[in-house]
Amino acid sequence: MELGGSTILYACVYATILMGFLGIIFKENLVMKIIAMDVMSTGVVALFVLVAARTGVRTPILTASPLTPYADPVPQAVILTAIVIGFSIQALMLVGVMKLAKDNPTLEIRAIEEEYRP
Repeated sequence: MELGGSTILYACVYATILMGFLGIIFKENLVMKIIAMDVMSTGVVALFVLVAARTGVRTPILTASPLTPYADPVPQAVILTAIVIGFSIQALMLVGVMKLAKDNPTLEIRAIEEEYRP
């Protein structure tokens, strides 16, 4: 059985999403959790791009040529928006970690929970 290029791409994208998800669950360091979340979101964006990729479509520019299939720009705008929102969430979480780092000598979750006294 021969694997096609598309099958290998899907496997790599799913592996990226899975690695990010497992990193969020199993890593104890907050910075590593943020990096794992970024890896997972990158995998999700890559999955959407891979699913939406089609051959034989043109950019949606009006010309005098006959009607041909064209790419819908709305999903592209949604993915671009998702990338920007993911970046801003990552920056916000890093600011939160910086605030935690001022009060705690470590960024390990267990150590922070042990020192926390409401």
